[in-house]
Amino acid sequence: MSAPVLWIFLPALAGGILLLVRNQKLLSLLAGILCALLAIAALLLPIESPLNIQAWSFKIQSSFNILGRSLVLADPDRAWLVLIFGAATFWFTPAASIQIARRMVPLGLVITSLLVAALAVEPFLYAALLIETAVLLSVPLLSPPGSRPGKGILRFLIYQTIAMAFILFSGWLLSGMEANPGDLVLVTRAATLLGLGFALLLAVFPFYTWIPLLSAETHPFVAGFILWSFPTVSLFFGLGFLERYAWLRESDSLLVTLITAGVVMIFVGGVLAFFQRNLGRMLAYAVMVETGFSLVSLGLGGEQGFQGFLLLCLPRLISLALCSLGLSILHQQAPSLDLDDLQGAGRAWVAASAAVVLAAFSLAGLPLLASFPPHLAIWEGLARQSLGNVIWVFLGSLGLTLGAVRVLVSLAAAPENTPWIRQETWAQRLFLITGCALLLLLGTIPSWMSAFWFQLPALFEHLGQ
Repeated sequence: MSAPVLWIFLPALAGGILLLVRNQKLLSLLAGILCALLAIAALLLPIESPLNIQAWSFKIQSSFNILGRSLVLADPDRAWLVLIFGAATFWFTPAASIQIARRMVPLGLVITSLLVAALAVEPFLYAALLIETAVLLSVPLLSPPGSRPGKGILRFLIYQTIAMAFILFSGWLLSGMEANPGDLVLVTRAATLLGLGFALLLAVFPFYTWIPLLSAETHPFVAGFILWSFPTVSLFFGLGFLERYAWLRESDSLLVTLITAGVVMIFVGGVLAFFQRNLGRMLAYAVMVETGFSLVSLGLGGEQGFQGFLLLCLPRLISLALCSLGLSILHQQAPSLDLDDLQGAGRAWVAASAAVVLAAFSLAGLPLLASFPPHLAIWEGLARQSLGNVIWVFLGSLGLTLGAVRVLVSLAAAPENTPWIRQETWAQRLFLITGCALLLLLGTIPSWMSAFWFQLPALFEHLGQ
């Protein structure tokens, strides 16, 4: 068996088969078990090394050829396989508790497989085509059959498609640079097109407008899945460019650009989150802030910046999944996610409201929560370079924090004699409490997070030096 068959074709095939399953609880259970087993397999099974079990011996091959191209998953790739399929377990297992499993799980498995294939394909520029295929497949996930796609979905599709065109064209220019590496004009054009492509792909300011629109018009849990999956894979895709091209990796202007773009995203996202009265839009701006921190961390360069970027992955996953689940539960009981419609909802939906607020505080980087340790490392590195940037980052983080405080006040505001009750199902409470516990655990014992990226530094051996 080859690794691409196990971690790409198997989940894609399972997604197609699960389209036939109508029971939502069974659907979520089967998908959660499959993704958990694939994450455990990535954690335990070596690639291209014989594995002996009593008298039985086998070896997982690293490559699989298809249509003249290769899908390659080497042993260091196991780290991000654990991250991606562990994340899929987080997203698919609770789907049945909010009645979204039939819509989300089958397509979500196929999208996950395509994104894994995008990171595994060689030549690596074909990843752009696979990501674009995943984008197209996400349209029926975001807009159910019979409904008209909203502006956010259309902008998401347009921006991602234009981004792929820029990246593919820059890849063509980069291949020409290998024959003529001294052509500065070609270098400038390739770097500019590549930067525009990733700016569109990651919704960097001012190309962020589709994120709040998408979050406001789509089911919160589906929006959270999309807003975690595509930016995360796009960031790892971008790291592949930095790993491959030394002139790009060693460029001082690139580091300055990453820090500037990240600081702008943190400030704009935090300020806009403070003024939002729709919790779906606030979630979108929180995603902007987190993406900004990732860009700033990469812009810091060196081992500290790279490790800060890696440490952000797990807190972002748990916070987004927890916040999306809490918003989905609240949205089932209210006409919209506007604060006016959710006034006092915390009295009846205690666990869901607490999860939303705690996840928002974690995304803002408050102490004792999961995002605080990597945020603190990024703050320290940024303070050594520019105190002015620290002020802008502080204002952005403060805006998101005050926005979360306003959400807390609104959810708890109710007539004095209103009783505190719990109306979530036992399954919903289980998922919500588990997520909150993980945020607190990783915030108080941050060293545990290192287990989730044990081989990622080996995968990008030229970064972090």
